[in-house]
Amino acid sequence: MTHDASGYGLWTLVVLNSALFLMFALSFFKPQTGRDWRTFGAFAAFIVALFVEMYGFPLSIYLMSGWLQTKYPNLDLLSHNSGHLWSTLLGEKGDPHFGPLHIASYVFLGFGFYLLSSAWNVLYHAQRRNELAKTGPYARIRHPQYVAFVLILLGFLLQWPTLLTLVMFPILLVMYGRLAITEEAEMRKRFGGEFETYAVHTPRFVPSFKTDAPQSS
Repeated sequence: MTHDASGYGLWTLVVLNSALFLMFALSFFKPQTGRDWRTFGAFAAFIVALFVEMYGFPLSIYLMSGWLQTKYPNLDLLSHNSGHLWSTLLGEKGDPHFGPLHIASYVFLGFGFYLLSSAWNVLYHAQRRNELAKTGPYARIRHPQYVAFVLILLGFLLQWPTLLTLVMFPILLVMYGRLAITEEAEMRKRFGGEFETYAVHTPRFVPSFKTDAPQSS
């Protein structure tokens, strides 16, 4: 399988895009502890794997080429647009960049980075005051930063799915879930009853918009 120079083999773009998104996320997340760096490291691995296939070598397209050519005989596998596999599988016509899934991906990405930034701002000031973060996005969910990372990853999956990132995504979900539980155990020891009360009224990951106090998820 040869590479179309206009679509793949663009390793400079792999490096630049990976660096851009990771620096952007890093500016919001600002990892400090070992747990923070593990969280960010898993996110970084996903981003690098994504852009390697988006601009470097389309491993998923290569592995699926036989099935794709049989199922979609008119599909140009060397075209960069073919990497938008959801558009192909759903039978969408036209430029995939303007398809509903691609537009939805921007919504997830935008809200994910916004949530990451908002959560960090609250957490930073709470840590400086040696207080439990309970305002802003922390008033709705206990782990907005982990939710933000998941929204960003989901946005990228809607935009450019690959076999590797599809495998990595549920693994990252489990990892973030375990990290959240570990973090809560530390907060419970540190803040005691204050955290217990907060946890009872604030869901872990999925916000509740009921008018009464939500139950912990």
